[in-house]
Amino acid sequence: MEERGNSILPDRREFLHHCMMLAGAGVAGCMVLTGTGPEARGGEYSVAPSDPRLETERVRYPAGEGEMEAYLARPKGDGKFPAVIVIHEIFGLNAHIEDVARRMALEGFFVIAPDALTASGGTAANSQDIMSKMMKLDQAETVRNFTAAVRYLKTHPKTTGSVGCTGFCWGGAMTNQVAVNAPDLAAAVPYYGTVPAAEDVPKIKAAMLCHFADNDERINAGIPGFEAAVKKAGIDCRIHLYEGTEHGFNNDTGARYHKEAAALAWKRTVDFFREKL
Repeated sequence: MEERGNSILPDRREFLHHCMMLAGAGVAGCMVLTGTGPEARGGEYSVAPSDPRLETERVRYPAGEGEMEAYLARPKGDGKFPAVIVIHEIFGLNAHIEDVARRMALEGFFVIAPDALTASGGTAANSQDIMSKMMKLDQAETVRNFTAAVRYLKTHPKTTGSVGCTGFCWGGAMTNQVAVNAPDLAAAVPYYGTVPAAEDVPKIKAAMLCHFADNDERINAGIPGFEAAVKKAGIDCRIHLYEGTEHGFNNDTGARYHKEAAALAWKRTVDFFREKL
């Protein structure tokens, strides 16, 4: 694995192009990248929804134009926990991402996974047209909605006030935007997400850990400029490129899942959050 260290949602045309590139020849192509949830693993979850070590619930938090719905998972027991936002792929807040939220909670974090489709009824209610609704999201409002999650967690009575953010694909790019727009964010871990515009990089106050797939030409084209920008801005940023992987390698319900790379990236992510939060 190669290590380097030291804008999602550009315009709508570019955003749509990004979505279609991921989708291949259409919606059917999306299923190459991801399954629809744990059913792709024979109905098994990495962490069961009823795991007795966790408290889980649906919550709503104040956001840009109203409220956002989110899946919450946290360790059982008293005390306060550092907080992590988990941002879903273009496939919405599905069972896989809820599973990822529970995995992170078991590592000792207070986790929320917001649903970008809250305003249109939520992911579950739009199971037949998730991608089309995702493509129609207002860019600026969507960024505000996810940035609002930082404020919500920073003041939550069950958190320490230290907040990190991670996301995958669409969510990796949105994680970058949260880093740009939320000065209170302590740590950001985007997985194979479109990098922010160079002129926005100096706005980032969070420490960053960035995971990229080896065979992901379009996303990776932005790495050199991003590296130069974070170095110039003096941002704490570590970049990992995982050999032999493709976009979506962390999603264990999809055909592009790479077990070894996903395990290494996850360990690095958890260690990074424990260091920075």
